Amino acid sequence: MQALRVVPTIHYFDTFKDFNEEFKLGKGDILVTNQWMYDPYVKPLGIDMPVIYQEKYGAGEPTDEMMDAMKAEMDKYEYDRIIAFGGGTIVDCCKVLACDIPDKVADLYTGKVAPKRVKKLVVVPTTCGTGSEVTNVAVASIPSLNLKKGIADEETYADIAVLIPESLQGLPDKVFATSSVDALIHAVESFLSPKASPFTEMYSVKAIEMIMNGYKEIIAAGGNTAENRKPHLKDFCLAANYAGIAFGNAGCGAVHALSYAHGGAFHIAHGEANFICFTEVFKMYMRKQPKGKIELANKLFADVLGCDPADVYPALDEFLGKILEKKPLHEYGMTKDQVAEFAKSTVDNQQRLLANNYVPLTEEEIAEIFENLY
Repeated sequence: MQALRVVPTIHYFDTFKDFNEEFKLGKGDILVTNQWMYDPYVKPLGIDMPVIYQEKYGAGEPTDEMMDAMKAEMDKYEYDRIIAFGGGTIVDCCKVLACDIPDKVADLYTGKVAPKRVKKLVVVPTTCGTGSEVTNVAVASIPSLNLKKGIADEETYADIAVLIPESLQGLPDKVFATSSVDALIHAVESFLSPKASPFTEMYSVKAIEMIMNGYKEIIAAGGNTAENRKPHLKDFCLAANYAGIAFGNAGCGAVHALSYAHGGAFHIAHGEANFICFTEVFKMYMRKQPKGKIELANKLFADVLGCDPADVYPALDEFLGKILEKKPLHEYGMTKDQVAEFAKSTVDNQQRLLANNYVPLTEEEIAEIFENLY
């Protein structure tokens, strides 16, 4: 069994200026970013290259329509290398946009067309959650099909990942919360995956410890604000990357699988959608197989929280709730009728993720989780 593979090559710089000095951005490049990231970090450097502002093509998480519109604009320029400077939306879009798209982006998600890379891709993440810079997963909603799905293919790996803690400074409070909680869930789901190895476990455990201890310091300082986060940005940047390496090898499971149903239906940020079902999924795991690796995961959390492992899930909800509010699904618009619908959708569309569960879950058990979350 392959124990660990790290793709792509990872670079680290303190500032975007340092990154530019080594990578010499300019002719032959196209930058995909947001204007609020471009203005403070890129504009002062006077780099001559075309810029695509993702927000002009749609708000929120990636959709096929957003990517089709971005591709139409990008096709106006000559370029060999895409610089993806942004959060999960930009990174996932660029993984797809670096591939050949004969007609519509949706064709790659439905399997009509296989991904084939035609452009070089450099990813510079500006959130501390997705870990997408070191995975081959590109998630998008396809509104016309009422579907949210991920591609995971050799062709959708970036060529180079670049970590720059400076780029996390301007994160809005909620974006920090949703992205870093996402990283935490990447770490613990990959830790419990049947595909985990001693190497991926090392990255998972380190990421869990760094994120939980970072949260502890932020809460002790008065809560989730830019000022309170600033001393910890390097740790969160690295932890998200470690978690990405772990789940890029071992995969994520039922938390992510279930999250696509309500995340897609109600346009909930990915990390928030995961957080909603995190502890309920783990309670089901514990009910089915309380002896095993989940005990180690529970102890990791309990040690940071200073609680008995038997009380870890309520304590974890209370602790994480100081970073990100957790709400029942009916507050987002879910109806009772959708419990069975979401469970069926999860089983029908998310087998790639469900294969990585700590223990298998039936459609009835998934429906019970949604019922508890309602």
